[in-house]
Amino acid sequence: MRKLLVVVLALAMVLGFSLVAGAEEGVTDTEIHIAQWGPQTGPAAPWGAVARGTGVLFKMINEQGGIHGRKIVYHMFDDAYNPAKTKAGVKELQESVGIFAWASGVGTACGLSVKDYLMERKVPWVGPAAGSLHWIQPPQKYLFAVYPLYVIEAKALCRYAAKNLGLKRIAIAYQNDDYGKNGLKGAEKELANLGMKLVAKVPVEKSDTDMRPHVMQLRKAKADAVLLWVTPVHAVRIVGTGHAMRFNPQWMSTSTCSDFPLMYKISKGLWKGVIVANFAELPDSKSPLMLQYKEAFNKFAAKGERWGVFFYAGIGFVEPLVEGLKRCGRNLTGERFVKEMEGIKNFKGIFGRISYKPFDPNDPTCRQGQNEVFLSQCVEGAKSKQLTDWMEIHWR
Repeated sequence: MRKLLVVVLALAMVLGFSLVAGAEEGVTDTEIHIAQWGPQTGPAAPWGAVARGTGVLFKMINEQGGIHGRKIVYHMFDDAYNPAKTKAGVKELQESVGIFAWASGVGTACGLSVKDYLMERKVPWVGPAAGSLHWIQPPQKYLFAVYPLYVIEAKALCRYAAKNLGLKRIAIAYQNDDYGKNGLKGAEKELANLGMKLVAKVPVEKSDTDMRPHVMQLRKAKADAVLLWVTPVHAVRIVGTGHAMRFNPQWMSTSTCSDFPLMYKISKGLWKGVIVANFAELPDSKSPLMLQYKEAFNKFAAKGERWGVFFYAGIGFVEPLVEGLKRCGRNLTGERFVKEMEGIKNFKGIFGRISYKPFDPNDPTCRQGQNEVFLSQCVEGAKSKQLTDWMEIHWR
């Protein structure tokens, strides 16, 4: 019995030590485990640069000594923009490795496939790479949105088209899912405020390849401005088809189509003149932070990588996460992290100003970090012409 008692006590001590040492999932004395999914293959592969940009930021931070003596261990996997793969990959990493927090992550549908799982496990998630209302309606204690809502972007574009350009007949071609419908909602809200209505609302399915029927509807409505809330490929096809059909309104689009060098190239120059919403500094910005990040890009990015808006968006989406980790000091727990994130006010990185508030299940604004955008236009040679200053726009 005495020997058995000794064995039991020894096991208890070992198990007790393990429980204490591993009490905070994804955190050790020297490491913080952060993860992200991103489409490195598949139809949304151009957006995969987001996850690679985050990786460069973490390499820069680790080279500088990490955060309060802890290095970031970054786990990134390719979900091919497929929610089923997102769900499987997140669950595998969370339960086999143990992840302290999730960073960014491209896609509304992909994010929705894991939102409830992460929230039930009380795992922090900062900066989903999609401007969906689903992140804040209802608000979730452990989810902090950064991306300005698609509703905000659509409102900004409609306001500029009507007030600055004097255009009266505004239409939208929107992806027939949550992403596109958020853009549609914002356009309808802003035009209602201006005493106007959309002259055409044209849904686009992901599987659609022939854009002629869609463009014919837009042309029949005599639209003088058209918002494109679709994938980059569909946006280019619509503009190209419009050009072939001699229908050339003022094309306008969401930030998801704001990578001018990419859009200019795949459209063979037809993207020139398109106006888009922006959530981050322009690629050639000389701000000290952008110059610092570009230096890190030159040092750590893989050969053949391109410095562009999607790449450094992967940095901007997680700047608040890094700020929250810094504010925690050595006492890094999930609850402490949430508390420190809630104290962020008017944080300014390479995005617009970001603020959070203490959690209130009845206040969606407590978890919507950024409400600012500015507009730019694609000009000759895929360069950017900034049309407005940062604008704060309320989404409700």
